[in-house]
Amino acid sequence: MSANGENEFLYELRAEVEIELSEAEASRPEDEITLPVTEWLFDPTDVEREEVVLRGLLDAVETLEGESRPGDHCT
Repeated sequence: MSANGENEFLYELRAEVEIELSEAEASRPEDEITLPVTEWLFDPTDVEREEVVLRGLLDAVETLEGESRPGDHCT
């Protein structure tokens, strides 16, 4: 993959992860946990777990973006 193609891929991946993270945050799992389990639309623990994974993925993408820029160095 060329550097330009890699940058485009990382840009698109970052955008997708940010969208997914926004949706997970907007689902407000802390509100869901106050309801009886039979009324849950989703398991709040799963949402929290997904947020952690998405944040890790976003950090990885940001690291790769930093490494793919010529002349930039990650500190």
